[in-house]
Amino acid sequence: MKNSETSKSWEKARNICIVKTLAKLGHFPSRIAEKEAWFLSPLRSETQASFSVSLHKNLWYDFGIGKGGSTIDLIMEMKSCTVKEALEYLMNDMAAFSFSHLKTEGRLRRTEIRILDVESIYLQGLIDYLKSRNIPLEVGNNYCKQIWYHCKGKRFFAIGLQNHKGGWELRNKFFKSSSSPKTFSLIENDSKQLLITEGMFDFLSLATIDEDLVQSSDSIILNSLAFIKRIEILIPKYKRVLLFLDNDPAGEKATASLLNQFDNVNDCSDFYSGYGDLNEKLINEES
Repeated sequence: MKNSETSKSWEKARNICIVKTLAKLGHFPSRIAEKEAWFLSPLRSETQASFSVSLHKNLWYDFGIGKGGSTIDLIMEMKSCTVKEALEYLMNDMAAFSFSHLKTEGRLRRTEIRILDVESIYLQGLIDYLKSRNIPLEVGNNYCKQIWYHCKGKRFFAIGLQNHKGGWELRNKFFKSSSSPKTFSLIENDSKQLLITEGMFDFLSLATIDEDLVQSSDSIILNSLAFIKRIEILIPKYKRVLLFLDNDPAGEKATASLLNQFDNVNDCSDFYSGYGDLNEKLINEES
């Protein structure tokens, strides 16, 4: 039975998208062709992209060191860890992203996260994580906190963005989750202009790119497109609403819905045309 479960975990981990795994670790493609994506190698320093990911086979190859393989092999190389540790990392990562969809006996089940401490960001690991996303520490500290939290019997730290009900969106190099209650974040500056971004790093990217715009506007960070309906009631109170949602089918659908409902809504996705989101634009244009 144990061998069967291990085999299933191995197969699931091998099928995890390499491009998405790299994105979660702060690495984005320098260019994308029909069959492959090219990255600056996450395994070494280089100035020209020679790390290839097959979009059809979900396999990677680093031409600089002559190595390649599956998602599992990549995590082993990046984390200098064993196969078992790589499997644990990948399966825990999958659980972190899908816990809200897991149900048992008809009731929602999620890993309990307990917040232990909230302070300014100072840990080098989190500073490096912000740097990998091209977010200055000053911007990070203006809007986020360093969060110590308890999960599965262990103590962890992350960058946290508080939502308007007191829950936290939590991000570090290895983990993406949230504490209860989960909802959207609202930053108020007594403005008649509202900015709407999809995620934490979209908002931090916007604050990095145009600090004056962010400081002179109210801002909503959705934290999930699932909360788009919840914020619709707030839109009519603003003279002007600027949308910065992701350039993907879900983001485009949400943008179209709001544009059809409200005359004061403006789509700003042309600003990062050619990129998936604001942070991808920031990373690629600053590199």
